[in-house]
Amino acid sequence: MKPALRALTAAIPETARAFAALGKTVKTDGALDIATKELVAIGIAVSQRCEPCITFHVEAFLRAGGRREALAEALGMAVQMGGGPSLMYSAKALECFDEFAVPAQAAE
Repeated sequence: MKPALRALTAAIPETARAFAALGKTVKTDGALDIATKELVAIGIAVSQRCEPCITFHVEAFLRAGGRREALAEALGMAVQMGGGPSLMYSAKALECFDEFAVPAQAAE
């Protein structure tokens, strides 16, 4: 993936620089340390099914001193949340349908 990213960076240097600058602003210790931020990125990468992103952020997590046990727990949450948002939004959609259906049925 790295050669392909280098080729893309050469093709769109301004965009690549802007994206890199964004990365620098968020990859600093603050309320969350770098390893924790990388766990968030890994969770998103898993949910988006982005294999190159997973590889990149697992590597960064390791460089930040991340532990296997922490990764395993974060991955457990990613597994749980992969189904959770769909369940929640499905319940909300059904709730909306029921709310809209009640006035329509009352008008009949």
